[in-house]
Amino acid sequence: MNVKPLFDKVVVENVTVEEKTKSGFFLPSSAQEKPQTCVVVAVGPGGLVDGNEVKMQVKPGDKVLCAKYAGTDFKVDGKEFTIIRQSDILAIVED
Repeated sequence: MNVKPLFDKVVVENVTVEEKTKSGFFLPSSAQEKPQTCVVVAVGPGGLVDGNEVKMQVKPGDKVLCAKYAGTDFKVDGKEFTIIRQSDILAIVED
């Protein structure tokens, strides 16, 4: 992938998890809500955004928790990604 986000933008890829209901049925991804756990793929340089200095707190490979309806979805080479502002990242998930 060759996408370079600008300013405080972060490109993330959704972590797909197979969700099982209490009764044992597996839900296809189309029936699930948008996942909130993502992996950071690319990070913008930060800098001056809306008059404030922004330092990037995440790096590629970080597993993060994102705001549910944040960002813009797009496809590159058949893979789905989302581009969000760093402020839409709620936490870094550590295993």
